[in-house]
Amino acid sequence: MTMSLPPSSRQTRQAAKALAANRTPANGTPDAAGLTGSDQTVPQLSEDLSPDAPSSNNVTALPSDLGRGVTGLRPTQHRLLLKKQALLRQHGVTLPAGLGAPARKAADATLVFAQREAGTAVCVSAGGLLLTCAHCVAETPKDFEAAREHWLLFASGRAVRARCVAWDPKRDLALLMVTAAQPGDAGAAAFPCLAVARAAPALSAGLVCVGHPRGEDLAAARPGARPLYDILHVSTGAYRGLAAGQDAQDNSEIGALMHDCWTYWGHSGAPLVERKTGQLVGLHSSWDDATGVRRGVALEALREFLAATRLVPVPP
Repeated sequence: MTMSLPPSSRQTRQAAKALAANRTPANGTPDAAGLTGSDQTVPQLSEDLSPDAPSSNNVTALPSDLGRGVTGLRPTQHRLLLKKQALLRQHGVTLPAGLGAPARKAADATLVFAQREAGTAVCVSAGGLLLTCAHCVAETPKDFEAAREHWLLFASGRAVRARCVAWDPKRDLALLMVTAAQPGDAGAAAFPCLAVARAAPALSAGLVCVGHPRGEDLAAARPGARPLYDILHVSTGAYRGLAAGQDAQDNSEIGALMHDCWTYWGHSGAPLVERKTGQLVGLHSSWDDATGVRRGVALEALREFLAATRLVPVPP
């Protein structure tokens, strides 16, 4: 059975507000929620899923212009989606000076949650599998609904509809599958994606983080001020290793990975990419209030989670 977990310190006030605004009545025990065991959390898959990675050819085509009849969203949610899409199409993503092709690829594979104020994800399969933090999908097992549809936007502004197929609150990871998408550039069927690294980066290795800086700007002098950045913000920093004494597979309270890329509310689920290789080495998830160190879900947890889903090939 699924155990309810208490709210943790990593949860943002913005996420809590968004959850309260968008919550729908629970429909019983989640079909795809993680089962919390004595030693680890195992992601469970919906019964109708194949163990093979999905093909983008099976994704339903969406029109170029999205109306409420297509999205089925409430007016406020639909307007937020269109606003974010317009900003992405108009401004794109700006890379800091000195960053090359690996950072551009990372930006292209990053998505923002479109119907909510905050949240980031990254595509890890050309067929349309999206990796994010579990708390971006649901704060607790009680709040998780396998049938809920999520709308996200790629950096290009391309809208996709997805559903969660694996959710692991202990590792703080979730996997979404794209079920419908707008046409890509030049009619491309495949989705831009990142490869998962084989090994964790060396200590102090350069990282790139691509996230969605919405909600409150923690660095602002005035409480409640919003960040003055684009929909997707690219920052750089370094890998600072794992927190001493913390299990890399347990991020239920705070992420085990440490890094110093600049982040804001809304960056949860943002890919952490090794600067030289362009490979995915973690997800930003939280920060330590006492030290200000940014925290995330480490590669070790990403690989174990994806291997357990059997949907994304994980290189040995």
